[in-house]
Amino acid sequence: MVREERQMRAENRLVLAHVYTATAAIVVGAVFGLLQAYSRASAISLPSTFDYYRVLTLHGILMALVFTTFFITGLALFVAYRQVPRARRLFVGWLGWGTMLAGTLMAAYEVLAGNATVLYTFYAPLKASPFFYIGATLLVLGTWVVAFEVFENVVFFKRTTGAPRLPLALFTIAATFVMWWVATLGVVAEMGLLLPWSLGWTSGINVMLTRMFFWYFGHPLVYFWIMGAYVIWYTVIPTRFGGKVFSDGLTRLTFIMLLLLSTPVGIHHEFMEPGISTTWKLLHTIMTYGVAIPSFLTAFAIFATFEIAARAQGRRGLVAIVGGLPWRDPVFAGAAYGMLLFIAGGFGGLINASYEMDSVVHNTIWIVGHFHITVGGPVALTFLGASYWLIPKLTGRALWTPGLALLQVQTWFVGMVLMSFSMHFAGLLGAPRRTAEVAYAGSHVAAAWQPYMIAAAAGGLLLTISIAIFALVAIGTLLANDKSEDMHVAFAEAAPGGEPSPPIFEHLFRWGAVALLLAVAAYSGPLGELLRHPGFLAPGMRTW
Repeated sequence: MVREERQMRAENRLVLAHVYTATAAIVVGAVFGLLQAYSRASAISLPSTFDYYRVLTLHGILMALVFTTFFITGLALFVAYRQVPRARRLFVGWLGWGTMLAGTLMAAYEVLAGNATVLYTFYAPLKASPFFYIGATLLVLGTWVVAFEVFENVVFFKRTTGAPRLPLALFTIAATFVMWWVATLGVVAEMGLLLPWSLGWTSGINVMLTRMFFWYFGHPLVYFWIMGAYVIWYTVIPTRFGGKVFSDGLTRLTFIMLLLLSTPVGIHHEFMEPGISTTWKLLHTIMTYGVAIPSFLTAFAIFATFEIAARAQGRRGLVAIVGGLPWRDPVFAGAAYGMLLFIAGGFGGLINASYEMDSVVHNTIWIVGHFHITVGGPVALTFLGASYWLIPKLTGRALWTPGLALLQVQTWFVGMVLMSFSMHFAGLLGAPRRTAEVAYAGSHVAAAWQPYMIAAAAGGLLLTISIAIFALVAIGTLLANDKSEDMHVAFAEAAPGGEPSPPIFEHLFRWGAVALLLAVAAYSGPLGELLRHPGFLAPGMRTW
């Protein structure tokens, strides 16, 4: 018993390293985001040594890549270790964390030093230091190490237990990382072009080819975040109100559909790019609408879970069902408010996936608003709320000031609504994205969207305050001496009486092979077009 407890505490320290690295990333990234918002609102003027575009690059990388990735890898290890109890050495887990951290620090240093102001998408022909690209590669490589740890535990569970099905939480995490492995092949391909170019080994770069590889990875990256949030929605949130998973089979089907459909959709980000035929753009549009299906299934399943639990407690009707949910619980509230934001973000995503409507909002700040409401809503808010469940389970300490944690969740929700909706409205008026100066020398057209820029900055201030509160609660929980010995974790189980999921769902690695074949089929045509008509090679430029 003592050895098992010591093992669990060693595992918890590894997961805590991931969670608190994610915490540091979101705190620093929020500061950069506030500076960016106030700069666009003409409230401050940033110095040339710390200009708007450098701040923008750091904000995007820390919030969209580092925070989300470290939290999901920490959650994955936590689920694998708690669902597959065994004696294990943690060298592989620490190696993954160390590799990710080294890559993050290397890339962040190059941005801070002014050597990599290439924005979140690191688009060519903007040319960064090779150490920036090496850092990004190490970050992804570290996630592969974590994926190996997860897959190894899946294989061990199947080999030693003989169970016909993986535990649901382990299945959802494993499906998430199978999809991630397929998606990150795009990063491998892109870095295979960017690294030699940045080192001066090649005379130029095929800009369109690198952008296609980026979006092969870039859109499933969004679903990597979403699937991480779904793991919490399906397997953690029901435990906060005594609920059960609506359907085991539907949950597994949802994750398999996300695994299959997340990757062959990236070209809808390139509607305005030349060199890609309308046929392939249409195909990726159709696939994009297809990937909305598992999200609709999730909405149905989650709300069915709410209703089943309410009926078991004698509550009937929409008001009683919704009103009876534990809105004072910051863990539940984080996910629930995130779900509300995801509804708006989902409809905005369908607009972006339509060629005609995307032509109106493309390269406007509408896209930034959509990005924030989808990442900052269902993803970040769910992860922040889940931290209030995860950290006490890892430390054995009671959550410090739950009331303050609830205030943090509520402040984030209000701030995100204010900022994101302001960006959407400004985008409809034509306000551009990725520009430091939006006044346009007093143009009356630009003056129309300036109030929305000010409102977005006010929302950014609320979000920064929210993150400061989150950091205070997270550190307070770690340092406080209020012990809570309840470190037992129970993930939500399926409601009784349902049909067992089909055995074919369990072959995750085979589904991964199918996903890879679908991705190849979806990109073989566009890649062939670019390779047949490569155009000229760009030598690279530095505009900062």
